[in-house]
Amino acid sequence: MSNQDTHFFNNFSVVLGLLVTVAIMLIVLARCVASRTQIEHVKAEPRLMQEVDARIQPFARVAVAGQDNSSMKIPEAAGAAPAVAGAPASGAELYAATCSACHGQGIAGAPKFGDHAAWAARVAQGKATLYKHALEGFTGKSGVMPAKGGRTDLPDALIKQAVDHMTAAM
Repeated sequence: MSNQDTHFFNNFSVVLGLLVTVAIMLIVLARCVASRTQIEHVKAEPRLMQEVDARIQPFARVAVAGQDNSSMKIPEAAGAAPAVAGAPASGAELYAATCSACHGQGIAGAPKFGDHAAWAARVAQGKATLYKHALEGFTGKSGVMPAKGGRTDLPDALIKQAVDHMTAAM
């Protein structure tokens, strides 16, 4: 290496070192300024704090089959439209709102509403068994019944009313 190359590398190293030092000083200065103003700005903005709280909520809750999970409410998203209708008030309303999705068409092996042949074997097992399968869910040879028909937010008594409504139609 020549003397000129050594001189260039030394000068280049000095300039590079100065640039890195200036960059570090700017970063430290920016963090000091931000630490004094940012926290006060966040504390002064309640809507921002509400949005942060909404984002850090648990993304899932566990519903236990056979237990009343009506206290588990799904929080509405910010700016979401309110629900059109509340929870069904009777077994017939629950059937129309939820159960008919599967029992109306026989989806996933569900016995169709009013189909005497499909319901006869199930009714023969007794109401207690029907209630248990509706509340806790059931996987059988011919199909699948999710716990509470997927509406784990509803009380057990309403699910039983819907079962009574469906069996009364046969």
